[in-house]
Amino acid sequence: MKYTITELMGDGIAPELAAAVRIVAERLPTTLEFERVDLSLLNRELRGLSIYDEAVESMRRNRFALKYPTITSTSSPNTILRKRCNFSVIHRPVATIPGVPSNFRQEFDLAIIRVARGGTYDDPGRAIGTEAAVSLRIVERQPCWEAARYAFMLARRSGRSVTSASKRTIQAATDGLFAKVVEEVAQSFPDVVHQEELFDALLAKIIMHPRRYAVILVLNEYGDFLSDMACGLAGSMGIGASSNLSFTPDGHVDLAMFDPAGGTAPDIAGKNVCNPTAIFLALAMLLFELGEREVARVLKTSTLDLLREGSRTADLGGNLSTTEFSEAVAERITLRLPLGGQQEAVTNGGTVTA
Repeated sequence: MKYTITELMGDGIAPELAAAVRIVAERLPTTLEFERVDLSLLNRELRGLSIYDEAVESMRRNRFALKYPTITSTSSPNTILRKRCNFSVIHRPVATIPGVPSNFRQEFDLAIIRVARGGTYDDPGRAIGTEAAVSLRIVERQPCWEAARYAFMLARRSGRSVTSASKRTIQAATDGLFAKVVEEVAQSFPDVVHQEELFDALLAKIIMHPRRYAVILVLNEYGDFLSDMACGLAGSMGIGASSNLSFTPDGHVDLAMFDPAGGTAPDIAGKNVCNPTAIFLALAMLLFELGEREVARVLKTSTLDLLREGSRTADLGGNLSTTEFSEAVAERITLRLPLGGQQEAVTNGGTVTA
């Protein structure tokens, strides 16, 4: 099979991550063609909002995108793309990896489902004179419904439970609406165990009893906090990936953007030492959504098995460069998918051949 996906370039370590993706993509039995759009800060400042027009047009044409880290200057590219593409769900799986250094001694495997719109993030707020400020918190039924349906579908497919969390006892109107929508959706999934927690209590309980939790469904800012905490518990922001999803009226995925959880890491950019684990996991999520589930599984397990065995970049206590780790993953894929071979990874800026 051959697929064209939008590739959203960024800043800092983005070129090195893109090179790492090429090394791995060339060994897959699935041909990936990359349609590149430059979302670097320099190009955003040069072209203004028109670069987002190009990005969204490409994403609507291809339906699937891989995004690299971008600098947030006057505005967040992620926020702009989420609004323009009508993304309602962010799915971030975070799990401990045996062998990866961490201050947390217990194991967990969480699928964090975050409502991608609303909360306080959609309103930057405004000052009231010099001594006060206010922001409006917005929670809408439709993105809550789509996130809840996605969470319960995911739990049903994987035989896991759903935990929804909010502060509905305090934010009675906004969080109360979220809780009401979740309960309505839960009634359509009687086979899925559902429990409700207050968000602050959930944070403590995950740390104390992490194995009690599987699929966690939360509002926008809560999901942001929880995802970063989970990555910290697992040992690194460099091992987290996420998907941003929008849906058709009948509930099928319409557009999907996949990206690593970490930032641009300007202090190590250009040194060939950044950790490509998260972008590989993001690519595996993309392949899974495309329907290439065995290829996705092999890419993910090849990456994680190397980490378990001690083959790592410096941020995880190893001594491999970005290129060396990427080549090790590619070699592992070749052993596990013998039909894989040398392919061409094509961009609109040229062709990279193994």
